[in-house]
Amino acid sequence: MRIASIDILRALTMVLMIWVNDFWTLTNVPKWLQHASATEDYLGFSDVIFPLFLFIVGLSIPYAIQHRLSKNEGTASIGKHILIRSASLLLIGFFMVNYETHNETLGLGRYLWCFLMALAVVLVWMNWKKSPVPKKWHIVFQLAGLFIFIYLAIAYKGGDSGEVGMKPQWWGILGLIGWAYLANALVYLFTKGNLYAMLFLWLLFNVLSVLSTSTGLLQFEGVLSHISPLYSGTIPAFTSAGVVATLLFKRLSKSNFKWSYVILIVLGVLCLTFGFLTRPLWGISKIQGTPSWLAICTGMGFLSFVLLHYVTDVLKLTRWAIPIAPAGTAALTCYMIPYFVYPLHNMTEIRFPQLLNSGSLGLITSFAFALLVVFFVGWMERKGFKLKL
Repeated sequence: MRIASIDILRALTMVLMIWVNDFWTLTNVPKWLQHASATEDYLGFSDVIFPLFLFIVGLSIPYAIQHRLSKNEGTASIGKHILIRSASLLLIGFFMVNYETHNETLGLGRYLWCFLMALAVVLVWMNWKKSPVPKKWHIVFQLAGLFIFIYLAIAYKGGDSGEVGMKPQWWGILGLIGWAYLANALVYLFTKGNLYAMLFLWLLFNVLSVLSTSTGLLQFEGVLSHISPLYSGTIPAFTSAGVVATLLFKRLSKSNFKWSYVILIVLGVLCLTFGFLTRPLWGISKIQGTPSWLAICTGMGFLSFVLLHYVTDVLKLTRWAIPIAPAGTAALTCYMIPYFVYPLHNMTEIRFPQLLNSGSLGLITSFAFALLVVFFVGWMERKGFKLKL
């Protein structure tokens, strides 16, 4: 069962994510739109987009698992799917985050390495079964993608002189989504969607976020440092909140539809209040992952879901979202397109006039790019090409 508000909220968030991720190509971007720096106590517009996507991941988990259960899939089969999907996100994130530190000129160079990485992702995770490509080529393309990944790992040149190999670093955006999805989906599955278990998990991750920010108790080195997205609490807490929102909504809307809105709005307001009241303690910082940033963005998630659900699922006002629908149903495909565009842009001499890369005109051009990505992905979907983990 697909919920219009979740798909549309995901689509809006993905369009905005592509847009804000393009700001690095612009100059004179207003400060309120940008990410705050690591030392700032500040919430820029860009700092809200990723948390909202994590919240949406949580909103979707109960529906996705219930859909598989309705097809008589067993717990073991669903658990296997969760593990494979999470591992896929971690692997892609691992390569993406290492692209950022690949030397610009040594070896393949950063941009060709990135282009080949994106190509490998497409070859491995394209849903070839639903594509017009003959079946005999499916395994050939996927193996080609795996060989490209292996080659890129061998050819990687990090550091000033290319002496640094690939390492997890902070896992990248997709890797962080993978950790958040893994923890929440498995707990949801093995507790059979128990609301109280998910509430406890949400509270636990919030407590871990406070401990991680306020003390040195969760500062580990070595292998344990690689799973810090889990024990630092902040990232998976967004997704836990989304799961809780869906479970509360499904339970309360059965008896009194209005109460489901009231409870979610109250939770949203409480989160916002907690975030702003604790700002003097921890500050609002995405890069530091502070509890105040977590609470404020979680509150926005609750309120955004209520608003979109009322507009799209109750009032049935959905036509306005049709143009961006592919960003909701093919989010990974949309996310990957810029990883082809940026390397090609840097390896060629094709450039826009500076006027279109600065200030208001630059922002409009950048947003048009985000929409073009979505329209292109929509065309790909109609032709039968879509990435699927």
